Amino acid sequence: MIEPAIFSIETAVHGRYLVRPATGTPVGVLFGFHGYAETAERHLQALEGIPGVERWLVVAVQALHPFYTREQRVVANWMTSQDRERAIADNLAYVRGVVNAVAAAAAPPNRRVFAGFSQGGAMAYRAAAHLGADGVIILAADVPPDVAQRPGVRLPRVLLGRGTTDPWYTKDKQDADVATLTRAGADVETCVFEGAHAWTPEFCALAGEYLQRLVD
Repeated sequence: MIEPAIFSIETAVHGRYLVRPATGTPVGVLFGFHGYAETAERHLQALEGIPGVERWLVVAVQALHPFYTREQRVVANWMTSQDRERAIADNLAYVRGVVNAVAAAAAPPNRRVFAGFSQGGAMAYRAAAHLGADGVIILAADVPPDVAQRPGVRLPRVLLGRGTTDPWYTKDKQDADVATLTRAGADVETCVFEGAHAWTPEFCALAGEYLQRLVD
């Protein structure tokens, strides 16, 4: 059998994101990235559970690759291992476009925070490392190797949470990520709460305190 040659071609796609206005003048912009097989709508609901978030312009970004679940719900995925480097570059270009579009439309304050859950956590880390941020909120997500190994990476203080019964993001993974982030020069604030692989009121409360400290 003759093996086929593999090629790639660049093409334009359209992503979608939700913008929830702040109450009054926003103190900053909170960009959120959902987990695997979720949507921007679901992630926005989670972010709206953060106390005090009404003061922020909230932007929930949906991954570029939608698909149907077995129940015929439309959900999305950020990337797979196939053509990983190109997928990372595509996603970063997409997020940069969202950030620029939001800034052009709303002219918000310079304060910027990226939040990510599960698979979306890697995108929050990447966005902060490449675009700059005042804060990073991560729930149940590894530091991606392309950020951990990036020379001269500068991350702001990171809030890193996990549930005690999370079967995927374990204590060992969180400990390893804290060590990786510390070596990269980032301060890390950890949160361990009763729960599994999901947002909880306890984590939302700590995220609210974290955001409040950024504007005090």
